[in-house]
Amino acid sequence: MPEYQTFEHDVLVIGAGGAGLRAAIEASAGGVSVGMVCKSLLGKAHTVMAEGGIAAALANVDDRDNWKVHFADTMRGGQYVNNWRMAELHAREAPDRVRELEAWGAVFDRTQDGRILQRNFGGHKYPRLAHVGDRTGLEMIRTLQDHGIHQGIDVHMECTVLSLLKEGDRVVGAFAYERERGRFKLFRAKAIILATGGIGRAYKITSNSWEYTGDGHSLAFQAGAELIDMEFVQFHPTGMVWPPSVCGILVTEGVRGEGGILVNNQGRRFMFDDIPDNYRTQTADSEDEGWRYTQGDKNARRPPELLTRDHVARCIVREIKAGRGSPHGGVFLDIAWIKQRLPNAADHIKRKLPSMYHQFKQLADIDITKEQMEIGPTTHYVMGGIRVNSDTQMSGLPGLFAAGECAAGINGANRLGGNSLSDLLVFGKRAGEFAAKFAKENKLGAIDAGQVDEVAHNALEPFERSAGPSARGESAYDVQHDLQEMMQDLVGIVRKEDEMVRALEGIDQLWKRAEKVIVHGNREYNPGWHTALDLTNLLTVSEAITRSALERKESRGGHFRDDYTNKDAAFGKVNVVLSRGADGSMQIRREPIPEIPSELSQIIEEMK
Repeated sequence: MPEYQTFEHDVLVIGAGGAGLRAAIEASAGGVSVGMVCKSLLGKAHTVMAEGGIAAALANVDDRDNWKVHFADTMRGGQYVNNWRMAELHAREAPDRVRELEAWGAVFDRTQDGRILQRNFGGHKYPRLAHVGDRTGLEMIRTLQDHGIHQGIDVHMECTVLSLLKEGDRVVGAFAYERERGRFKLFRAKAIILATGGIGRAYKITSNSWEYTGDGHSLAFQAGAELIDMEFVQFHPTGMVWPPSVCGILVTEGVRGEGGILVNNQGRRFMFDDIPDNYRTQTADSEDEGWRYTQGDKNARRPPELLTRDHVARCIVREIKAGRGSPHGGVFLDIAWIKQRLPNAADHIKRKLPSMYHQFKQLADIDITKEQMEIGPTTHYVMGGIRVNSDTQMSGLPGLFAAGECAAGINGANRLGGNSLSDLLVFGKRAGEFAAKFAKENKLGAIDAGQVDEVAHNALEPFERSAGPSARGESAYDVQHDLQEMMQDLVGIVRKEDEMVRALEGIDQLWKRAEKVIVHGNREYNPGWHTALDLTNLLTVSEAITRSALERKESRGGHFRDDYTNKDAAFGKVNVVLSRGADGSMQIRREPIPEIPSELSQIIEEMK
């Protein structure tokens, strides 16, 4: 084996967003050495794009809120296929994690008596999202980084992991490359935590940044860990569709939480047309009642724009398909209308939604205090991911942990807005705590030179294919483009069996094309090579989503099938599980969800 630059850590964290940072802080506090690998620059994590707030039942705005209500809301939003233990832990521990963040220096918006202010959000019964204007994720990352730099964590920036290394069933290391110079790096670790985020770049229209290529999902699956719930992809209802300079960029749910309404091309507020029965008693019947709720009136009911994301997204698609959409294939989101209610509406919007105002003014010359935004569903979040132990966050592979979006369980069929940031804190902490414990109880494992050589050879193969004047091959960009187009068209927000079968056939062809990709130039500063190396991850998660969506013959949460439009009680009791066969193929099975304890079941019934 060639001599690669080698690093040794007790715990290696792959990913430096909210989950990765919180895990690294906790592991370091446990008295072990910690290394952190991030694909981009430290601080550039996608967590900074989470604008609305952190869901936690602090009860600062409405004293009726508590962990039981939050738990019931999360289970209902997830259509009861959630991991109930994770949902319970999350609801119980989120308030402490938010207060901890505050103690570390996070500067939250405040109530008049000085407590952390909380805003309304879709699917939450009470105002629950602790926020910093619409820059909550940025404040979280700033706080965690400022706190984390004092913990002695080694950070490896602009470094991408290519493969996890195993000794028997145990994960003992990772093989990576430095994006700037193309040099390989070898990491030895007693425990590894995956915190790599989501899969949005498998789709054409997404709010996700370039790093979100399903790295953690793919690394874990290729190593032999199981994936669950991959059919559940959340299409955020409000991503910009026009102008092109901002296409796909998220318009935070906070815009609707502060009074924004959805209207079609006839100027009609269409969300009042379709309110699910299980939300009817909580949802406003009139514009006036919805406005009073937005302003914090405890006796008012919430506006229909704050129903769960999957429902709002499908209502938008319905308007577009019926010909009532905007000129560029979306609908209109209007926050400027509140000037009818507030004399100082423009100042109010700028104060409550500063990032939204400045971002769209600078990038698209749209003044949201005066004009409507043209929006539509955008690929935002995957509820599915690596199967982990509810309490420890360890996968089925000893030594491999996962937290945040790349781990599955808490959200079930659909995630409530704001739960992602509290999920990062609660389970990032748990992953770090138990990874440190595992590291103390185990020694460094042996690295198999054969595994490393194979990964290195595969990574460099695209250069070798380009050798010679007559070399012909595929472009990595073309393969990625064709995959994104196909997933958007065939495995998007509304799905059908024949289209997904075509998608599987297409993915099979794309796997073959990926094996013929050529890369020109050398290993330094080569984005074409980086794109080629991302293809394995993108194709793996795309196949996982498609196979799982075919298996679940019903509509539930973020998974909607045009050929099975209703829920099936039988599917409400199972998870769809993916595992890697001995030949490397993707194996699929249904597995019963463990029965929920009677005391938690009683909480859900009471909250109904």
